[in-house]
Amino acid sequence: MSGGEVFVLDDGGEVDLDLGNYERFLDIRLTKDNNLTTGKIYQSVINKERRGDYLGKTVQVVPHITDAIQEWVMRQAKVPVDSDDIEPQVCVIELGGTVGDIESMPFIEAFRQFQFKVKKENFCNIHVSLVPQPSATGEQKTKPTQNSVRELRGLGLSPDLIMCRCSTPLDNSVKEKISMFCHVEPEQVICVHDVSSIYRVPLLLEDQGVVGYFCRRLNLTVENRPRKMLAKWKEMSDRSDRLLEQCSIALVGKYTKFSDSYASVIKALEHSALAISHKLEVKYVDSADLEPNTLQEDPVKYHEAWQKLCSSDGILVPGGFGVRGTEGKIHAINWARKQKKPFLGVCLGMQLAVCEFARSMFDWKDANSTEFDPETTHPVVIDMPEHNPGQMGGTMRLGKRRTVFKTKNSTLSKISPNLFLVNPELKHHFEEKGFRFVGHDLEGERMEIIELDDHPYFVGVQYHPEFTSRPITPSPPYLGLLLAAAGRLPSYLQKGCRLSPRDTYSDRSGSSSPDLEIAEFKLCSITQE
Repeated sequence: MSGGEVFVLDDGGEVDLDLGNYERFLDIRLTKDNNLTTGKIYQSVINKERRGDYLGKTVQVVPHITDAIQEWVMRQAKVPVDSDDIEPQVCVIELGGTVGDIESMPFIEAFRQFQFKVKKENFCNIHVSLVPQPSATGEQKTKPTQNSVRELRGLGLSPDLIMCRCSTPLDNSVKEKISMFCHVEPEQVICVHDVSSIYRVPLLLEDQGVVGYFCRRLNLTVENRPRKMLAKWKEMSDRSDRLLEQCSIALVGKYTKFSDSYASVIKALEHSALAISHKLEVKYVDSADLEPNTLQEDPVKYHEAWQKLCSSDGILVPGGFGVRGTEGKIHAINWARKQKKPFLGVCLGMQLAVCEFARSMFDWKDANSTEFDPETTHPVVIDMPEHNPGQMGGTMRLGKRRTVFKTKNSTLSKISPNLFLVNPELKHHFEEKGFRFVGHDLEGERMEIIELDDHPYFVGVQYHPEFTSRPITPSPPYLGLLLAAAGRLPSYLQKGCRLSPRDTYSDRSGSSSPDLEIAEFKLCSITQE
């Protein structure tokens, strides 16, 4: 079974990865209320009916469900999404699924009504459609787009822009054909063809006048001015295409057959690699393949896994659940510690680093987490006080928390802003051996960050920093791992945690490219699933 990543928001909301992509690209902070699901809408309507808000009337899809959708959007569109606490100017709503899906019908009807409620100048409909190009003929096919637009218009929504996903740029004849049959101007048919990296997509849209169209269509009185951020995006995109130096990271996990399970982890590594002008190579290592029993069952698989691990410049052990593969992760951590290979452990990765150190340095052979061995005589990782079985199998400590650094004499405290748990009763044993708990929560009970003395970079964090990584501003723990793996961490620290001029994203391209002008909108985002 494939397992896609669940993105966790600052308020603890567990949402689809789409919302995480909005956060990363727009550099905003969203909440669980930005994720609008059918279940949430039905639940809110049921609660209103139980309270008697409908005065005994029969609850129907129209108007009760559709009204609830519109009210939710209107309410959430006014909520600030960044630190300046200003109401957004534009709300981006992603209506998921395919036109005609029975699941999305109440939402389509809600937005059909919504366009009249907010008026034409405040509502812009963007339709995303695939333009397939069969390899046999090479001809770009417009029928899927024609059919989907026809059905959408039949439901009362007419697209203002048609975003055509295709493998190659649209031919002019194809664009004109879509324009003619879909009732839009040719300029309103936008080509979103495959590009060298996802970071080129905003530039691709800007080149086709999308921003100018929004200004005219929505009557946005926003002053157009050279925007440093877009210049940085262009520089970042250009850099990703011309990188020559390579840095390899072994990702030692349990779900490596499905790379989308670690989507945010990979993004955080990519952001950090780009920041130091290195091409990222991720080597996926199934942690179970590193265990001795694999040597007996499949020696080839065992040696291939260890070859990947040993040939990498750095090692990352991400989060996970369950006992399977944990011993393999501990073997990888042991190798990283002894060989002084840059290492980052996240969540379970940090906990297992504690277990490995206890087993190796104190001869506590059964040192373990009580999650995996409730009867261990050395419970170095124990249950969180608030953890208890729930309807979904357990409740986790989700959302943004503050971490306090105990000392400024640590690598992560220098490259970071303030930002199951380790057993606090045993921590003094570790610190006597140079295994330091350099960060904890506000109450001082939970050990959140660990570092190892006399090691180029051996860091573990209990939280998930990948969720806060941004293309222009990578997550500090991941940036530290890439710097150490590239052999550049010492010079970075000596320079006061500043990247070299060649690695710093500047606005030089903005000053020399007057065509890179873009309206600076205040945006929020809502997704429907």
